[in-house]
Amino acid sequence: MAISHAASGELIDIRPLGAALRQTSSSTLVRADHLEVFRFVLPAGQVASEHKAAGALTLQCLEGEVEFEAHGRTQIFRAGNIVYLADAEPHAVRALVDSSLLVTILLRRT
Repeated sequence: MAISHAASGELIDIRPLGAALRQTSSSTLVRADHLEVFRFVLPAGQVASEHKAAGALTLQCLEGEVEFEAHGRTQIFRAGNIVYLADAEPHAVRALVDSSLLVTILLRRT
């Protein structure tokens, strides 16, 4: 069964999940040839070890608080913060509390 993603022009709800966060899985919202948008759900204590994306990306904290590592430094990333990373920039996140991030990747495809 194919996973459904938003179609061009379709509204997508990215409001904070609140109490439903712990019961919600990460999900891809948009998948196109050169663009991917997904909600990344991280319960408190969960770690996404250092990795790289296949393209430039932005991470926007929708709710919660995470420790964000990139460019040799660690920053606290809170609801309302957004960060840009260049193509293939190594980064890692660790949820300090239940959190969700909106990740947008401009995919590098050959």
